Amino acid sequence: MATPPITIHAPTPSGARPVTVHVNNRDERLGLAHSDNDLIVFLADAGLADPKRILDNRAVVQWQGAEAHQYKAT
Repeated sequence: MATPPITIHAPTPSGARPVTVHVNNRDERLGLAHSDNDLIVFLADAGLADPKRILDNRAVVQWQGAEAHQYKAT
């Protein structure tokens, strides 16, 4: 099974980053990540195997609005 596209959106004013996964022709919100650890937990709960390894895989994960792994308000 292919890994679905994951979007890490721009940080909110508090620095949290909304996380969505595109499944069944729609975006499903996984939560607000305040750190890579939060992100890994969300992706594991969504059923992705070894989510830590895919965080920098541009074919799967798209970081928007700020540098990857940055959780500060911009």
